[in-house]
Amino acid sequence: MTSLPHPQSVALGVQRAFDLVIFDCDGVLVDSESIAIRVDQRVLADLGWELGLDEIVERFVGKSEAHFVAETERHLGVRLDADWEEKYQHWYRTAFERDLAAVDGIEEALARLRLRHCVASSGTHAKMRRTLGQTGLLPTFEGRIFSASEVDRGKPAPDLFLHAARTLGVEPRFSGT
Repeated sequence: MTSLPHPQSVALGVQRAFDLVIFDCDGVLVDSESIAIRVDQRVLADLGWELGLDEIVERFVGKSEAHFVAETERHLGVRLDADWEEKYQHWYRTAFERDLAAVDGIEEALARLRLRHCVASSGTHAKMRRTLGQTGLLPTFEGRIFSASEVDRGKPAPDLFLHAARTLGVEPRFSGT
């Protein structure tokens, strides 16, 4: 896989021998993780599973929605209805509309970045379009947004990043660094 430069190098506009920078969305481009974790805590409690914020981070951050559902069902010993999330969507929507912002300094870093770039995330396309749109970052990534829903194995498997690179015509290279 193409090695990525240190974030400070990107922010300073330093050129390296890279063909593509692949950004994650939540927590890297948009400051959404802390918001989602707090709402996840409320949702899980409402379902009957009391977890601390640190435990939610450890179990769920960076993993797919399917993982969240499977782990919740396993712990609770129940099968969630197909539409179980509908009850909670307004909690997320309200929190995001109120609190979501771009990560500090990311707009400046992206403006100075002279390398091809895209976003690849465990989030759905709809979620990324909403959060990137709300923070003003959507035009920067339009046409170069990749979701774990496009591959068989999401993060931490490399499939999503390999898919993004190949779709954009970049053959991933593996290095020892």
